[in-house]
Amino acid sequence: MDSEEKQEVLDRRYIRMAGIWAENSYCRRRQVGALIVKDKMIISDGYNGTPSGFENVCEDENNVTKPYVLHAEANAITKIARSNNSSDGATMYVTASPCIECAKLIIQAGIKRVVYSEKYRLEDGIELMKRAGIEVVYLEHEQ
Repeated sequence: MDSEEKQEVLDRRYIRMAGIWAENSYCRRRQVGALIVKDKMIISDGYNGTPSGFENVCEDENNVTKPYVLHAEANAITKIARSNNSSDGATMYVTASPCIECAKLIIQAGIKRVVYSEKYRLEDGIELMKRAGIEVVYLEHEQ
């Protein structure tokens, strides 16, 4: 097995783990998970949800996502800020295509590679990351 095949095996493993992590989300409309990996170590994780100390309800009575719900990527990146780890040069595995707001955070966090498994109708986040020189990999979700 060459290094490219090994990388794909690892990518598929980590994206499955991000999918399992997404199950921690209390959001009903969509559960998203993210892992940040550096030197084959998971240095951070996140899933979409409300800020710490808030009720674990993501949607209002009309099933609209509340404006203060954090995306999985933002949760994983902000968790890094409270640790002794650095996301510089790391890979992020996220179950959904990052939005433009999360793409900005990913760029600023120094993440160099993003692997995602679910496409979103808007590609502006993907385009921005590519413009910033981040390697973006789409891996189809395995059932």
